[in-house]
Amino acid sequence: MTTLAADREIDALMALHPKGFELSLDRITRLLERLGNPQDRLPPVIHIAGTNGKGSCAAFSRALLEAGGHLVHVHTSPHLVNWAERYRLAAEGGGRLVDDETFAEAIARVARANEGQKITVFEILTAVTFILFSEHPAAAAIIEVGLGGRFDATNVVARPAVSVIMPVSMDHEAYLGDRVELIAAEKAGIMKRGCPVVIGAQESETALQVLIETAERLDCPTFVYGQDFLAFEENGRMVYQDEDGLMDLPPPRLPGRHQFANAAAAIAAVKAAGFEISHRATEKAMAKVAWPGRMQKLAQGKLAELAPKGSDIWLDGGHNPGAGVVIAEALAEQEEKNPRPLFLISGMINTKDQSGYFHAFKGLVRHVYTVPVSLSDAGVPNDELAVRATEAGLTAEPVSSVASALMLLRDTWDGPAPRILIGGSLYLAGAVLADNGTPPT
Repeated sequence: MTTLAADREIDALMALHPKGFELSLDRITRLLERLGNPQDRLPPVIHIAGTNGKGSCAAFSRALLEAGGHLVHVHTSPHLVNWAERYRLAAEGGGRLVDDETFAEAIARVARANEGQKITVFEILTAVTFILFSEHPAAAAIIEVGLGGRFDATNVVARPAVSVIMPVSMDHEAYLGDRVELIAAEKAGIMKRGCPVVIGAQESETALQVLIETAERLDCPTFVYGQDFLAFEENGRMVYQDEDGLMDLPPPRLPGRHQFANAAAAIAAVKAAGFEISHRATEKAMAKVAWPGRMQKLAQGKLAELAPKGSDIWLDGGHNPGAGVVIAEALAEQEEKNPRPLFLISGMINTKDQSGYFHAFKGLVRHVYTVPVSLSDAGVPNDELAVRATEAGLTAEPVSSVASALMLLRDTWDGPAPRILIGGSLYLAGAVLADNGTPPT
């Protein structure tokens, strides 16, 4: 967990440099040259892009490698509660979030090298990733793309062990394009000539075609979900299949049928990167994998105690229509096994398709409570968000906070113990984990 030293360094950067993204590799390349090009001294890199499922793929990849006895670095973004969540450094017995002293020193070193030149904070923090990962030993580094792929600051690794493209759908249209094939082309930008590529399950045939054509043009050994590998449910188990045969595995610890495909992509990626993972290690990974803020069950904590007694509370930071679909499917699956009335507490930001997200829950959610997203300047006002939910065919009302929504539900609902989803934004998910007293560790 970060403390004052790293927070002070980041606050200083925020005051000096603009927020947001500037899609170019010129600034990060210049900065890394001043730092001695640490991105060229990394262990084998698993580089992950996509609209949805990147974090889950990173979590599965980490679990697989650690179950196989390997030391692994992991970079993900954004964080939920603490900046240090973005940097998990390899350690015996499982990685550890970077400690405050090491983190603060790396930030300060990168900021000095930049000498106040124009740059974004994300680019500086990406350079911190390369500093940390190059200076601490590990067998592999898992690096998640921040935005897009082609011009993302992480896309300076010349020869990744494998590039992974998870499901591509509409998101960040202002930066990446307003058609799925344009977004797919941006994500495909992390592919490097001759380096292995794993393409996860794609809903769009157009996106899939763009990804395959790009990989073929670059002469990349390519492994495509549904063609070269796949996973399916059989008798309550997960079966993974590729050219090496079948693995009969326990279902992933992360809930939702979509996690079968995410797990399969990670297995294919780890193998394509050159690691041999035994059946036993894969079983262990499926049972131990964890990914905070993504269909995370809140069984205890300060907020959980405010809900109706016996409530089944879930937290998910998914924030676009594609994420809404897979979350709704996961909840529908739970409804089949254990029926409960479902309520949604949602906060979103104005760069996301709010009505598209809500539409996925039509016919499934009994009522929506909309809340402000206080950690983002782009938060949609709760009354306006209630209108978007209503436009999607749901009943909705604005309330002042997640705590207020939980207490209102507790005081007004007289039916069976409900199932509650809190979702719509990673900012909201982070605030909930902080307020609940259960931040990621």
